[in-house]
Amino acid sequence: MKGRPSARPVLHEEIHHPTRLGIMAFLSGCLEAEFGAVRDHAQVSDASISRIVSALQDAGYVKVRKGYVGKRPRTWLSLTPDGRTALTEHLAALQAIADSAHQAGADIR
Repeated sequence: MKGRPSARPVLHEEIHHPTRLGIMAFLSGCLEAEFGAVRDHAQVSDASISRIVSALQDAGYVKVRKGYVGKRPRTWLSLTPDGRTALTEHLAALQAIADSAHQAGADIR
C-alpha cells in the first residue's frame, strides 16, 4: 500500500439500526418532514417513532419542531447539520465495508 492508510470510516451506533438509518435517510431528502409522514415511511407505530426520534434528538442528529395547523397540533422533524454529517459518514463506512467484501471476493477468485 502506498502512503499512509486512510482513516477508517465511522459507523455511528446511534443510527446503525435499520429503522433509524431509514428515518435518517428519509429526512436527508427534505428540509423538514411531518411526524406522520416519517412514521408512515418507516412503517412503525407512533410510540416507536417517538422513541427513535428521542434517541436521535439526544444524539444531536434530529431537530423536533412543534406547532399547529389550524387547531391541530403537529410535529415536524429535520436533520441537524451534525445529523447530516453522521449520516454521510455512516453511509461511507457501509460503502467501504461493501467495497472491502467485494474486493475480498474478487481476490479469492
